Order: sequence, then C-alpha cells, then structure tokens
Amino acid sequence: MEQNNILTRPEVAERQLEILYKYFPNLDDNQKKQFDALYALYADWNAKINVISRKDIENLYLHHVLHSLGITGLLHFKAGSSVMDIGTGGGFPGIPLAILFPEVRFHLVDSIGKKIKVAQSVADSIGLKNVTSRHARGEEEKQLFDFVVSRAVMPLADLVKIVRKNIRKEQINALPNGLICLKGGELEHEVLPFRNQALTINLSESFEEEYFETKKVVYVPL
Repeated sequence: MEQNNILTRPEVAERQLEILYKYFPNLDDNQKKQFDALYALYADWNAKINVISRKDIENLYLHHVLHSLGITGLLHFKAGSSVMDIGTGGGFPGIPLAILFPEVRFHLVDSIGKKIKVAQSVADSIGLKNVTSRHARGEEEKQLFDFVVSRAVMPLADLVKIVRKNIRKEQINALPNGLICLKGGELEHEVLPFRNQALTINLSESFEEEYFETKKVVYVPL
C-alpha cells in the first residue's frame, strides 16, 4: 500500500477519523488502514487537481467519507451485489463504500477524465480489488447493476432517466434494486414526481454531527 508520509493529517482530520471509527466499530485492520490512508492520498492529489474544495480537505473524513457511508442508514449491500457510482468525481461515495463492502463490486463513472484518474489511483493505492472505473457520461454506460449511487450530481428526475437502463431485474438485497442518492437541503419539489415510490431518510438520524442536519438519502426503486 502506498503511503505519503510527507502529508501528515491535521488534528481536525484526525478527530474526524475517530468519529468515523465510532460509527463503524467493526472495521477490520485492513479497512482501517485503507480509511487511514485516504487523507494523504487526497491531499496529495488535491495539490495537483482540485478534486475536493481546497478549503474542505481537512474535513475529508466528515464531509466526504462519512457522508458517503450515510447510505448504510438505508441499506447494507449484500455480498455479490454490483453498484455503479455515477458522477463519482474523485471517488465519492464509491470508494468509502468499496472499503466498507469488500465483497461488493463498485464501478465508478465520471465524465471528467482527470477526476476518474484520481479515483482509480486512490483505489489502486489502498489495494481495492472491487473497484473499476470509466471515463464516460452516464448515458454511455450500458452495464447492469443492482444499485446506482450518486452524490448531488443532478436533479433526481434527470438521474432516473439516465440510470433506469442500468438496473438489473434480479434482486438479492433487502430493498428492490434502484437509485440511491445523497442529497442536501429542501427536496420536496425534487421528490414530488416519485412521491409514491421514493423513500427519504435524514442522515441526522444516523450521525449526530451538525453537518448532517440537512443531509438526506433518497431511494427510488427502479
């Protein structure tokens, strides 16, 4: 595993890593090493490519890693599942989820080539064997998956139109296959077309930190 010893974590990131471990106490040693390595890797890449807001890199574990893992408040993917992360950027929520669920296949897709390069490099550096990536628009990806995940990429209705073709019919999870989005703020208008199907949960029910007060997970079965 690649380590960057030059970029030490600031205290704020160190405290956030402890918060992560508080919510996920059953991580094995390898998963902890993988999460532990993320700060140095993203800080290094961020110095070259603006993957995460430069002002926000110290908040990597709270605003990006733990936020990504908020999906577990809705569903724990079964071993053997396949998940596409559309508009992954530098690898969120896909990479944190891939660490947490090593027996689930994650396919990261983004239309910006340099961001996909970062995501795949981070995955390779921490030894993730369950991650593939593709530089493409969501419309171009034809593979089938149990779920598509996304973090605030575009309005829900637009996303549903793009990913409906990617949802496989066979079901193995506790929820029917579909789309799971991490969203923030007021979502009533966005969810309205799916009001009879969509399920919305507040991340404040899973995480007590103030950052999550307005954060939500939206699920639409497809």
